[in-house]
Amino acid sequence: MFQIGNKIVSEEIMDNDFVCNLNACKGACCVDGEYGAPLENEETQILKDIFDKVKSFLRPEGIEAIEQQGTFVKGEDGEWETPLVNKSECAYVIFSDSGVAKCGLEQAYNAGATDWKKPISCHLYPIRTREYSEFTAVNYHKWEICDPACSLGNELQVPIYKFVKEALIRKFGESWYQELELVAKERAKQ
Repeated sequence: MFQIGNKIVSEEIMDNDFVCNLNACKGACCVDGEYGAPLENEETQILKDIFDKVKSFLRPEGIEAIEQQGTFVKGEDGEWETPLVNKSECAYVIFSDSGVAKCGLEQAYNAGATDWKKPISCHLYPIRTREYSEFTAVNYHKWEICDPACSLGNELQVPIYKFVKEALIRKFGESWYQELELVAKERAKQ
């Protein structure tokens, strides 16, 4: 672990490689599990505000789940998360013709319907952050459904922190990311 500002960062984000391999996993992270995507407090209002704009990008099952449960829900751990369809897949998930799960929120963003890409937790994955009173923990979340992403990342030699560069800058800023790159370069010399 090392510290940049008030962020405590796991060295695993430099030591492990990762590149999403949607052809292999089919977007399983959006459909497997028992919980929705973690949401930051300010993201709950964003989801409320943009729902009418993203609705046409979503599946009927997702729209129904959102209309019944709300644009966000409180999870078992007391934290905000996206609602689920059938207690499994994210209500905002859509599927390509080949069956790959994709984010309806991101599709709306890409089409210019909104200016918000998707929850930061999704954008950062496989990095998970946790806020504490004095610091923010920045950790690698290893999940076996992402084994193909680890293999592809290893083949392409892309460390996690580089794969999620855009999301890390979105979350912590450009100068923070530059410091992270300096730490990574120093570690590489050792």
